[in-house]
Amino acid sequence: MRQRVQITDAPPSDEDASRAAGLLSRTFSALGHRNYRLLWVGTLISNTGDWLDQVALNWLVVSTSGSPFELALVNLCRAVPILAFTLIGGAVADRVERRRMMMVTQSIAMLLAFALAAMVLSGHAPLWAVLVIATGRGIVISFNLPARHSLIAELVPAAVLPNAVALNSLTINVTKIVGPALAGLLIASLGTGICFLVNGLSFLVVIWTLHAMRFEETARRVVSPEPLSRSIAEGLAYTWRDTTMLLLVLVALVPTFFGQPYMTLLAVFAYDVFDIGPEGLGLLSSCAAAGAVGGALLLAAAPRWGASALAMLVFLILFGVFLVGFSLAPALWLALPLLFSVGATHIACSASNNTLLQLRAPDHMRGRILSIMLLNRGLVQLGAATWAGLAGLIGVRQAMAGAGLTMLILGGLILAFSRLGKPGPAEMPEPDGDPAN
Repeated sequence: MRQRVQITDAPPSDEDASRAAGLLSRTFSALGHRNYRLLWVGTLISNTGDWLDQVALNWLVVSTSGSPFELALVNLCRAVPILAFTLIGGAVADRVERRRMMMVTQSIAMLLAFALAAMVLSGHAPLWAVLVIATGRGIVISFNLPARHSLIAELVPAAVLPNAVALNSLTINVTKIVGPALAGLLIASLGTGICFLVNGLSFLVVIWTLHAMRFEETARRVVSPEPLSRSIAEGLAYTWRDTTMLLLVLVALVPTFFGQPYMTLLAVFAYDVFDIGPEGLGLLSSCAAAGAVGGALLLAAAPRWGASALAMLVFLILFGVFLVGFSLAPALWLALPLLFSVGATHIACSASNNTLLQLRAPDHMRGRILSIMLLNRGLVQLGAATWAGLAGLIGVRQAMAGAGLTMLILGGLILAFSRLGKPGPAEMPEPDGDPAN
């Protein structure tokens, strides 16, 4: 006999409502701190502009020359300055007010964006000029990244730091949805030059939010008289002596070089593999970003996962698995869910790694320690140049599948033979002091 299912209009119980409210409050707890909220809003706007710039630049190079090698060259010009200057940027971030340092870097980035927009809109954007601007942008990034990442710990208490890092990742990846999708529409309707112009305007917002932050006098930094070279050496020595921190830095390099370059090569997948044009490139980029948003929300709601080395390594291995699947997918309908999973595991791995490093780093050395990890941003461009060059030789599918397989194997070896993921200090590092609000 078929049972009847009774449907009622009874509202959710108070217990259910309380549980939902608690989950929502826990997921977005860092936004209760005003200075962090300002940084979060500024990052949301500015990174949307950054993705307009990145997608438009990749499309400009690919559609103009059709050459993966020129795409590789542009990314190489961004990578070399990041690798060369990020340690210096970290040392500077530990001796000056990080907020003001960011205001300077964002102002320079704005001028570079306007210069590129002017060239493209005027119809005179030779490759050499694009390479010069890409190099300048790399130098700016090498100073901005250590300042921004180390500033987060000054804006929230240590107990809220895992949530703040996860929400920062959420913001970055929400913009990966909005930015590429908007870029695809703007490129198709108005051209790449408008994307560069909007990017320049977006920096005005982040400069204003930084200016609006308020700190107690005791939170202001004192300039150190020691040479920068000595500061850099101290940061390197500290990281080398802390075995767990050294392992975390090394783990960060694996997905950075082997996995993250897939974002750059999405332009080649859209142009050559799936033949879906600039709108399709926006779809691919946004699909990966939607997965990343899911991964970031998961860590924001479950901060212990964000501070777990075991979870970080599992995410790393799954990142490799899904990247292989996406690279070899025979049709777009199958590639999209795999790409969504790539985005989710990618951000879950990187956000966990960032949180673990932030929790272990003392405040007076946070910029230098994070700058060592942030060298991997240069490796993103170097990896993009490497895999784009290899794609030109053997094909983009084969190149990215090989990168994903390598990442999978390395993640498994790290899990099996290192301290990370094992019970003890490597699994749940203790915060090193309570940063100022």
